[in-house]
Amino acid sequence: MARTKSSASWLSRHLSDPFVKQAQKDGYRSRSAYKLLELDEKDRLIRPGMRVMDLGSAPGGWSQVAGRLVGERGRVLATDILPMDPLRNVDFIQGDFTGEAVVQQVLDWLGGAKFDLIISDIAPNITGIDSADQGRSIHFLELALDTVRQTLKPGASFAAKMFQGSGSEQYLKELRTHFAKVLIRKPAASRKESREVYLVAKGFRG
Repeated sequence: MARTKSSASWLSRHLSDPFVKQAQKDGYRSRSAYKLLELDEKDRLIRPGMRVMDLGSAPGGWSQVAGRLVGERGRVLATDILPMDPLRNVDFIQGDFTGEAVVQQVLDWLGGAKFDLIISDIAPNITGIDSADQGRSIHFLELALDTVRQTLKPGASFAAKMFQGSGSEQYLKELRTHFAKVLIRKPAASRKESREVYLVAKGFRG
């Protein structure tokens, strides 16, 4: 099947992307690894021994970074509806993280404890219809916040991708009611033309 101009353009840009090349060189599964590395460098999110949850983890770029940073004394629990190859210090649950069966598996994994950090680089499958894509993106964030309220330790942090647009300001207001501090970051690996930013929320009120 012949490629469309837009897909050919994306492929060309992707292959020439310095972060894609660097990820291949460094052995990371995706260029998004550098976004989390920069967030961690600025905001000191991940420490050895922590319990971290990665929502929407496949192919595993963020889980890979988190698994390395928590070390052997820590553990990452990753979830996605898509399969994900194994990673060191990472456990994986395949399924919808809002589904009853997955929620129960997460609670069983925690064994009465709570997460020190929840991270999410989820993005909806792009349809090209801005209003629909934006709505789905905010919906994912709201679902992630439900998980945060249920499983995050008081005083802990949450970091997630958000696309700026309809609903984003309202979501930020809601997030600020649950956290002592909410920062907006634009990592170098996030393309300048993209509306994506990263929220770093600290001091969960519980």
